[in-house]
Amino acid sequence: MSELSAAYREIAEQISYNVANKVLPMAKLPESLLAAYQGLCAELLEDREAKFSQAWDALPASARNLISQAEFHGFYIANAWLQLSRVAQEISEQADTDEAINEKEYNGIFTRLADESLKESLRKLKKARTDRSMLNSFKQVMAS
Repeated sequence: MSELSAAYREIAEQISYNVANKVLPMAKLPESLLAAYQGLCAELLEDREAKFSQAWDALPASARNLISQAEFHGFYIANAWLQLSRVAQEISEQADTDEAINEKEYNGIFTRLADESLKESLRKLKKARTDRSMLNSFKQVMAS
């Protein structure tokens, strides 16, 4: 993705935080998890493989006109964070120790979750074109 403006980043980060905060109280996250969230946010905003920008460009105009690209980017980032958090919780509950967690093969899990999250977010936005309650839910969850 080309260089993002400061305003785009600010909007995407704020929307992501607002959405994630509805499920996980972000202010109460341990410092290590907050750092992980910030790292995820930076990586998905960077969009090195252009998956997000290509998916956005492929959306019908009727879907792109519902919310801004920056807002949708933030929604997608939050969705990826929530999925990753859920999977991390399941992994930690199944493993007895950190060493056991490190021994398991989790290669590619982040990429798979990010891809699934993008697909899910795209489906929801497309559905919001004809489902006013879905669109209202989008706007409600993105608000502060």
